[in-house]
Amino acid sequence: FEKPSELVTRLVKIPVAITVSDLAKELSIKSVEVVKKLMDMGVMATVNQTLDQDTAILLTEEMGHQAEPAQEELAEDKLDELVTYEGTEEVRNPVISVLGHVDHGKTTLLDSIRNTNVTKQEEGGITQKIGAYQTETKQGTMTFIDTPGHAAFSEVRARGANSTDIVILVVAADDGLQPQTEEAISHANAAEVPIIVAVNKIDLEGADLERVKNELSSKELVPEDWGGNTQFISVSALKGEGIDALLEAVSLEAEVLELKAHHNGPAHGVVLDSSTEKGKGAVATVLVQEGTLKAGDMILVGEQTKKIRSLVDENSEALKSAGPSVPVLISGLDSPPKAGEDFVVVTSEKMAKEISTERSKRARESRLARQQITNLESLFDSELSKVIKLNFVIKADTHGSLEAILGSLKNFASEEVRLNIVHDSVGGINNNDVNLAIATHASIIGFNVRADSSSKKLAEAESIDISYYGIIYDLLDGIKEIIEGHLEPDIKEEVLGTAEVKDTFKSPKFGFIAGSIVIEGTIRINKFVRVIRDDIVVFEGRLNSLRRFKDEASEVATGTECGIGIENYSDVKVGDKIEVFDKKEIRRTLD
Repeated sequence: FEKPSELVTRLVKIPVAITVSDLAKELSIKSVEVVKKLMDMGVMATVNQTLDQDTAILLTEEMGHQAEPAQEELAEDKLDELVTYEGTEEVRNPVISVLGHVDHGKTTLLDSIRNTNVTKQEEGGITQKIGAYQTETKQGTMTFIDTPGHAAFSEVRARGANSTDIVILVVAADDGLQPQTEEAISHANAAEVPIIVAVNKIDLEGADLERVKNELSSKELVPEDWGGNTQFISVSALKGEGIDALLEAVSLEAEVLELKAHHNGPAHGVVLDSSTEKGKGAVATVLVQEGTLKAGDMILVGEQTKKIRSLVDENSEALKSAGPSVPVLISGLDSPPKAGEDFVVVTSEKMAKEISTERSKRARESRLARQQITNLESLFDSELSKVIKLNFVIKADTHGSLEAILGSLKNFASEEVRLNIVHDSVGGINNNDVNLAIATHASIIGFNVRADSSSKKLAEAESIDISYYGIIYDLLDGIKEIIEGHLEPDIKEEVLGTAEVKDTFKSPKFGFIAGSIVIEGTIRINKFVRVIRDDIVVFEGRLNSLRRFKDEASEVATGTECGIGIENYSDVKVGDKIEVFDKKEIRRTLD
């Protein structure tokens, strides 16, 4: 029998989760070889470790084999059978996303269209979650989605663009193209959604319409009067000027798109955001895209199949049903679904429950695989380095806010300090959160939520820190400050003075003394010193004795003779230079 000289390439089908030993069997190699390869890839794992699908595929390919995800026979594949529509599609109302940079006036523009005042209700006047409204205009009924402009809400904006027909891009005439404006253009282009530019604050001093047109033209949004295809409408959201022209532009764009949907049949659509409300439990803002959603319908969303208890519009009015393009708040759920998830009304409860069970199982396996690898990596890190791990429990009012916070925290990477989110969820801070924080030595962060009285008492008794925030800027600044407080400070040296040794002698009382003259700066007692001989540092220590004649001195200036004693050092020679310096700690930042 001869050992094969060439590697036999195998095609391995990888399930959602697989143990190291099972993968080794599939590859016909010893488990220890797989463990070694994982170590080379920076992943610490044991033979019984569960690997998630992505890691297992990457590992298989690294070992010279081919890998592809296993096609499991899933009930999920039969989902299409659950939703069928008969008859023809009918015209539906347009769904418009309002995107733009923070503070450029998106919510004020919507206030003006709806004649309400949402901006004053929002923390710091900044939209922190998706608001969805249906409003009657002179051009007919329209649905508007107001998305946050702050950098942290990138995923929320992307979701807004993906569930919409037309994007109104709000650009302040006095501020022009800004980072989130560019990002909004990218999201709209990625979703292949037409853009109408609303140049806001046109009445302000410093407003420059031509500059805005010029800047946006560089991003391929060329105005119609420049020979392009993009409608630019000048508005003043605060004064209500130009609103009719903007709505007319939206109506014109909607006509061109010929928006249609099935109005009859089981509803399906997308979750815009979710939260928990007192007396209602888990609720979700959903946008119906096909069919009609009714109270009492059985819906499959994420990992749950539940019966809808109630439908409520943006004015808290109860609805019996909601058709295409209608945003509604639904209740009756077990837990807040993830923003961006699809929902579908099902007629076969048995098949829907099968699908939600499968989804739960896959999510659990994937989470477990990631968790095990993270735990082993953390153990390895703590053994090899002095990485400080900061544990946090994060609670937020909505899934959109939570997603934005977790996404932004990834930017706070540091080699010295590692952020570990022990738990994150939607809803108020309760005893379970505090007990988890006690067990893991974590701090609790609350975004637009509060702790109940029993949780507060428990947190105070156990010295658990709870920080509340209402604006995402402040939350990120707060966490950044905590991280910076744990960074080792930079040490800056400042040379205070230099003395030259002219003589040496022993004192029965003070030990070895170097008779010196200060040739530069000022010599101070209890500071750091270097002994320099022929321009080479021969010793570094501390100056513990300084005398002027027979008197003790705290400092001696240039041109003055003195006696210098250095702690635990007696090898000073005539001609040596003694450099006295101080060390200052400078607080480090993440910037």
